[in-house]
Amino acid sequence: MKKSINYWAFTKKSIEENLKLAEEAGFDAVELTFGENDVLNPNTDKSFCEKILKQTKNVGIEISSLAPSFYWNYPLTSNKKEIRQKSIELTLKYIELASCLKAKAVLIVPGLVGADFIPDSEVIDYDIAYERIREAVNQILPAAEKKGIMLCIENVWNKFLLSPLEMRDFIDSFESDYVKAYFDVGNVLLTGYPEQWIRILGNRIERIHFKDFKRAVGNINGFVDLLEGDVDWKKVMDALRKIGYDGYCTAEVFPYKFAPDALIYNASKAMDYIFSL
Repeated sequence: MKKSINYWAFTKKSIEENLKLAEEAGFDAVELTFGENDVLNPNTDKSFCEKILKQTKNVGIEISSLAPSFYWNYPLTSNKKEIRQKSIELTLKYIELASCLKAKAVLIVPGLVGADFIPDSEVIDYDIAYERIREAVNQILPAAEKKGIMLCIENVWNKFLLSPLEMRDFIDSFESDYVKAYFDVGNVLLTGYPEQWIRILGNRIERIHFKDFKRAVGNINGFVDLLEGDVDWKKVMDALRKIGYDGYCTAEVFPYKFAPDALIYNASKAMDYIFSL
């Protein structure tokens, strides 16, 4: 398995500085982020991507995948047609940039039925959300297949696709090698068991997010540093080995207030320990 870290963990302004920090901390790769205020955005062009690729080569680090911030503002299942269309347009740009950066996978947030952590979030009927996300994936899938980019559906706090069986069947329904799962270990802890999801999803898992969570907190404030929550990492690693997973595991962690660089090193050491279990 390869060790990666999400770009939201960094605070330095220079992309090359962040890439060097990740490499020095022992990461194999970085997951770049895309959104209106992210390192990659709708105005990013091919020349900027080429610059990043040159920097990754110079530093000696890979780009594991791309992750989005725009889906919470522009859900693919929105009740507003113009928002759904905007989401499709952003997703197509997202796929285009992944291709330019030679990343093989993008994280897809499959819309929402509701989101408690977003004030005044839309509430969408479950069955209607299901129809809309199927329609959206079918719209973007041809572009992904053409460019060789995996659409990796993540389990998120969206009150939707709530069980591993439902996620498995949703992915299988597209009958495409380019629709896979992006499994988030910490996200599932509130309502389920990561090792069960891993076993059921099996080789559908294309990418993995490492997060930790304290069940007793029970809300967005329950996410904590790796090894400080309730994830049974030994069971997670046993399950990953059993399904033969050998891809990227990406730490999705956020900077410390007073020592942001320390987070990068701490996350790397925590992942080394987890991998050793």
